[in-house]
Amino acid sequence: MTEYFIRRILQSLLVLVLVSIVTFGLIHAAPGGPTQIFLSPGLSQEAAKIQAHNLGLDQKIYVQYFKWVGGLLKGDLGYTFKNHVPVGQILWPTVGNTVILMGAAWILSLLIAIPWGIYNSTKPYGLSDQTGSFVAYIGFAMPTFWFGILLQELFAIQLDWLPLSDMWTMGKEGNLADLFMHMIMPISVLTLGFLAAYSKYSRSSMLEVLEQDYIRTARAKGVKERKVIFRHALRNSLIPIITILGLDLPILVGGAALTERVFNWPGMGRLFIEMAVAREYSVLMAIALITAVVVVIGNLIADILYAIVDPRVQLGKGGKSA
Repeated sequence: MTEYFIRRILQSLLVLVLVSIVTFGLIHAAPGGPTQIFLSPGLSQEAAKIQAHNLGLDQKIYVQYFKWVGGLLKGDLGYTFKNHVPVGQILWPTVGNTVILMGAAWILSLLIAIPWGIYNSTKPYGLSDQTGSFVAYIGFAMPTFWFGILLQELFAIQLDWLPLSDMWTMGKEGNLADLFMHMIMPISVLTLGFLAAYSKYSRSSMLEVLEQDYIRTARAKGVKERKVIFRHALRNSLIPIITILGLDLPILVGGAALTERVFNWPGMGRLFIEMAVAREYSVLMAIALITAVVVVIGNLIADILYAIVDPRVQLGKGGKSA
């Protein structure tokens, strides 16, 4: 087991190195490169070259890369090109805001979707199951930005029950009640999307497990249905759900750009769009790298949970599963 986890950690580090190289290369291969932001009508080519030299953008690309990585190892994410503001000063507050919004939506959807999916698997094609299927279809098909605009039109403009956008009302920063009111609509939008996926996955996974021979054997022996569901079937049905949760973990940091944009939520998804338009490549590289780190962590957590949840998973020597 120890050898397996060491191997996975080394693989994860290799993935992060490759992601950093690809991200850095793609950003600098973009039309015009980072220096393009200096080429405004009011700025001469000579002035642009001087500015690029001051920022080290005229050096060999591999030199720039190693300087960037060296700064990352020291906790320095770099500076914006236009205003020379530390990237961390812009980025970290938006990460916290995104975690607040996405974490609340994620937890709420899990608390609803998994029990609902399990219940629907025990009573397939009943009223609750059909309702769940309808909600899932709506969640998969409805564009999040359109649903958000509908909620704004109804509850903020027509009924005036909820604030239209932003994270706080001006002058009420830090007020938890005000924050809660601002979160209701964006959380509703995000929860619908999560709910659609998690309820369908948990239902289908549970249905597949309930058709296994060992479940029929347990029922034939007279084991109570509740014990069959929660002791024998549930743990094995969680494997696909763990996979989805591990893949969705980066969303907690990366955010939902369209939802944050519609509700003007100051999160990392909205920041990514704004920085892409502004060509602030240092910020974009930091966001991509942070997202990659969370992806790797999510996969590691999923691997650990596999061994905990499913007793059939045995990690042998060399990290091979038996």
